[in-house]
Amino acid sequence: MPRCRGTRMRALGLVRITRKPRSILVLCLAASGLAAPGAFAAPEPLPPCSAHSESRQLDFWLGEWNITYPGAPGGSTSKVSPALDHCEIVESWSDGQGHRGENRFAYNYEHQSWRGMFVDNRGHAHVFIGGKVSDGFAEFSGPTLGPNGESVLHRIRITRANHNRVEQLWEKSLDNGVTWTTVFRGEYSRKKP
Repeated sequence: MPRCRGTRMRALGLVRITRKPRSILVLCLAASGLAAPGAFAAPEPLPPCSAHSESRQLDFWLGEWNITYPGAPGGSTSKVSPALDHCEIVESWSDGQGHRGENRFAYNYEHQSWRGMFVDNRGHAHVFIGGKVSDGFAEFSGPTLGPNGESVLHRIRITRANHNRVEQLWEKSLDNGVTWTTVFRGEYSRKKP
């Protein structure tokens, strides 16, 4: 255990550092009780995400769904459920013909915004760094590269029509959001209304 030099300084809980490392100062202050209360304590744990209203904003989408869209092969389904104590919303979907994927969305408390990621079993992956969710509406966007190295901006919108119906619209832009082309527009109908 390092020793604090100087009886008068030791009595006051102060230390004069000459050639000793600064860690001795910290140890001496901690031993003297002059360190701020809790300065060396572990940070208090945050409450689970389920206790925060921001993490619950996508709850309107939770459930099991049948999906219809132009050219749908039939049998397209989606299951949307919370994960990690409601810190993440995960959509697992299938077109009923072997094409499957997941969308993952989470509220980032450090940045005070939503983030998302899309992955499918055909090697596509998109990250959505910008997201906002309000009453019955969500929008996520993020850049990626096209097949020829061009910049592509993707945007997903999820809109609640009513308790048993939701629409998902996926669009892309090749001109940084000036114009948009629809990639996917799906109507979600709740399986068990």
